[in-house]
Parts: sequence; structure tokens; C-alpha cells
Amino acid sequence: MGEDTSSWIRRTKFSHTVCHRLDPSRLGTIPLTSIQSKPKTSPPAQVQINPITNKQRSLSPLPQTLLSEAFKEARHEQKRFSTPNPRREKSIMGKLLRSPPGSPNMQTKSKNHKDSAWTKFLDNGGGKISAVETAEEWNVDMSQLFLGLKFAHGAHSRLYHGVYKEEAVAVKIIMVPEDDESGTLSTRLEKQFIREVTLLSRLHHPNVIKFSAACRKPPVFCIITEYLAEGSLRAYLHKLEHQTISLQKLVGFALDIARGMEYIHSQGVIHRDLKPENVLLSGDHHLKIADFGIACEEASCDLLADDPGTYRWMAPEMIKRKSYGRKVDVYSFGLMLWEMLTGTTPYEDMNPIQAAFAVVNKNSRPVIPSDCAPAMRALIEQCWCLQPDKRPEFWQIVKVLEQFESSLARDGTLNMVPNPCWDHKKGLLHWVHKLGPLHQNSGPVPKPKFT
Repeated sequence: MGEDTSSWIRRTKFSHTVCHRLDPSRLGTIPLTSIQSKPKTSPPAQVQINPITNKQRSLSPLPQTLLSEAFKEARHEQKRFSTPNPRREKSIMGKLLRSPPGSPNMQTKSKNHKDSAWTKFLDNGGGKISAVETAEEWNVDMSQLFLGLKFAHGAHSRLYHGVYKEEAVAVKIIMVPEDDESGTLSTRLEKQFIREVTLLSRLHHPNVIKFSAACRKPPVFCIITEYLAEGSLRAYLHKLEHQTISLQKLVGFALDIARGMEYIHSQGVIHRDLKPENVLLSGDHHLKIADFGIACEEASCDLLADDPGTYRWMAPEMIKRKSYGRKVDVYSFGLMLWEMLTGTTPYEDMNPIQAAFAVVNKNSRPVIPSDCAPAMRALIEQCWCLQPDKRPEFWQIVKVLEQFESSLARDGTLNMVPNPCWDHKKGLLHWVHKLGPLHQNSGPVPKPKFT
């Protein structure tokens, strides 16, 4: 009989007899001391009554296992050391995506199973994917990209937290829906992606979102920009719950937007969707313009594009699909000024279609509060003027806001703004023309240089 068959104990189902299979060669090492011969100082052996024979028998002792000191230390709650679990890489559509240390928000497969299709672009073995032929330097180095949780989404796009080259980024993923059998939507989204990357890659300004990289792998496209943890201007205003911000902060915010837009227009670009959701707040409470998804070069804008912009902030000429230029952004800026002044969304008692109808057919505008400073009122009204040529350029708006800032620094009001009695026939445009050279109004502003 082998060693393995002589070292086990079997308890039968219908008998309480315990069978010990013993190795005869080891009998000399087994103590056979009876219960009665044990010293009285020893603890009494455990016994039980056999219900069939009515006789006592000894219980089989449990086997004792000696634990090493190292094993005891490993089991102790206060471990001196521990072996880390194997590092598992998270697979998303075949791509191994590593989570960097200290990033608890990095996504897991189970929680984001529905989003896995949106990350098909990661299935590339960690190599580089060409962005667009004209911007080869903006290739994504996939080995440096870590994808996190989704924090926003649109009709055909989603935004994820991420880390790229050890910097926090926002990852915008655009995906063509599977039911696009004709390919029309696919073509439109790809053109939009190429246009956005081309424009973003050449815009460098403190008040414009910083572009990092992009990749294209139809039907999925990816754009990576800097991530601003403070969120959008919309989120900031929402937290105030209809409370107004101070005049100093309003002018500061307005200057950030106007300077960013002055630069964007100087590059021959029209944003076409300027609104609080597309303006982001940095850690030092400065604003940056973002989301160039429907931006275009002024010389080649598609006037018949499908619903460009957002009706609530859209200029009348865009709503009516008439010829338009960069002044549509000035109109949107005027509504943003009013929104920051009042803490209220424009036309909040209307849906977007009703708001558009009121603007086009009734020339409606939000009501400016009666206690608004005359200078601020004039600026808002001039920005959302019906005639585009009567709206100021952004370089002029910057000069007006700088006058506001100086007045606030002197006495905390806008009363020190020069010439507060506006000529209603000529309007603010006539006044701001005096603040700078007239030739700047005839075309794009000379391109500023930024490092």
C-alpha cells in the first residue's frame, strides 16, 4: 500500500467508526498512551458517546500545522512588506491601455462596457496614427495616452478625462454611427474633424484652448487638448444659481473672451458657436475659448451647413442662412455679456426654435436690467445690433473693456469711462473708432506673436 493511501482518515456515512490506516513502519513513533494512564495534570481528553454501542471513544485530534515566522508575518494585518498583485492592463477593443499611478478615475472595462466601441482608435498596438496629412507633427503617441472617465458628450462625440505625456488632457472622440449606410454623415464628420484639427493646430494664444494631438482611424476620430479642471463658464454661472458676478469679474471674464476672439479673428477664423459651454475656466480663473467643431475659415465658410451654432446665441443672419462673416461671433458675445450681467440664460422661457423665431421675426433681445451702467448697456446693444456692419470688431471691444477696467480700478464704477453720453445715431462704434486706428476695421487684425 502506497504512502498516499496510508495517510488519510475516512469517516463513513452510516457508521461512526473512525478508521485509521497506519503505516507499520511508523508505529514506533505514535504514542499509544491510554486515557487512564495520562497524568492527572494533563487536560482531559475530549470524548463522545457512540449512539449505537453506548460506549465512549476518543475524538480524533485535529492535525497540527507548524507555521513559519515568515508566513505569520505575511498574514499579519500590519504587514512589513507585501507582494503587489500582477499589473493587469485594461483591454478596450483590443488595445492594451495602462492606467498611470495615482489616477483613480481611469476607466475599467466593466463600468464602461457601453463606451468601448468609442475607443476603437486605441486598437493600434501602441504605435502612432497619422492625424491629417497636413499636420504630421500632431500625431498621437499612443504609448503616452491614458484614457479616463467620460465627462461630457454630444450627438456624435464624447469627452474623456485623460493623461497625455504626463499632462492632464481632454480627449474628444468622434464616432460615425453604425446606421450611416449612405456614408453622408461619415463624410461630414471626417471633414469636420480635419477642419477642427487644422484650425486648432495653428491657434496659439493664452485665451484659446491648447491643442495637443489628434488621430484619425475611421469610423473613429480623436482630438486631444489641454484639460481645465474648473469646467465651463456655463458650469460656473450655474453654480451661482442666478446670482450675478461682480462687475470687476465680469469685465475680467469679458476681456479674456474678447482677447481670445480678437486673436482668432486675426487668423481669419470664425468660431460660429461662441457660448458659455464653449468657454473654459482655468485654475487661475482666466477663460479660454474651446470647441472649434464648427469653426471655419472666413474665406471658405459653408453658409448652408446643417444647423451651425446654437440658436439661442446665433446671429439673425446665420439663422436666416444669409451671407455672414466674423461679426456673428460679436453677436454671440453680446448675449454672453448679458448672461454674465444677469446670471440668466437668454430666452430661458423659450425653446431654441422659439428663440430663433423671436430673433428673426420680432428682432427680440433679452431685457437689459434698468440698473445696468450706461456704458455697459451701450456695449451690449452695439454687439447684438441687427446690422452686422454696426457691430464693433473684437479689437475695438477689447479697447472698450480696458477702459471699463481702468474706470473700475479708479473708483469701482464705470462712471469714469470717457464720453459716457453716447451718440445714439452713430452709436458705440463711432466712439470706439476713436480709440484705435481705423484701418484695423477693414480686415483681419495683424497676427500677434505668442510664445
